[in-house]
Amino acid sequence: MKVLVAVKRVIDYNVKIRVKADKTGVETANVKMSMNPFDEIAVEEAIRMKEAGKATEVIAFSAGPTQCQETIRTALAMGADRGVHVVTDGELQPLAVAKLLKAVADKEQPGLIIVGKQAIDDDSNQTGQMVAALLGWSQGTFANKIDVADGSVTVKREVDGGLENVKLKLPAVITTDLRLNEPRYASLPNIMKAKKKPIDQHKPEDLGVDVAPRLKTLKVEEPAGRKAGIKVKTVAELVEKLRNEAGVI
Repeated sequence: MKVLVAVKRVIDYNVKIRVKADKTGVETANVKMSMNPFDEIAVEEAIRMKEAGKATEVIAFSAGPTQCQETIRTALAMGADRGVHVVTDGELQPLAVAKLLKAVADKEQPGLIIVGKQAIDDDSNQTGQMVAALLGWSQGTFANKIDVADGSVTVKREVDGGLENVKLKLPAVITTDLRLNEPRYASLPNIMKAKKKPIDQHKPEDLGVDVAPRLKTLKVEEPAGRKAGIKVKTVAELVEKLRNEAGVI
């Protein structure tokens, strides 16, 4: 069984985000970029499946500018077998990524697609669900545990009320949550080996996909700063301020 894993290049989670002066977006020039943390979990899970003999090949997919190859190489250094890169410099919204991923899935015919539940830059939490809908496959979102056996996959999901177990028929799409696993660090020998692993390159038009944005960003602003708190001496004073100043009671 092939496992197709989507990885996204995002601003590193340790970096403090700065809004551009013209408020058209966030500053990405000379900013450290890395693989989306949820996608690292997806790559790790796919590699563990291969190590357990439940997968034969792990393919890392990414869409975006040329620099996305660095993100794919990170996945290859972790243990993925090869990469697929759809090269485009334009803005990619979730539906466009889902269509590209579907086109690659139609070509590669994987038994399982694993993606992070969301990216830490836009927090959309849409791509995995859209891919499942476009392909007509089963889906298991917010995976806490995954077990593949006998043509099906059992997914323990994190839901509002606790945990939910679902059994899906393969092929399927799974989105990963934080507690699924702890991604490994790539060793130096594996980083060197990753440089020789193949990465297939395509353009959106080669796959017959229109990636033109459907949503327009009007303005990006930083959230308002929080006001300093105050101390009150009595319960009566607290109630008065909650009623007349905060307006919450």
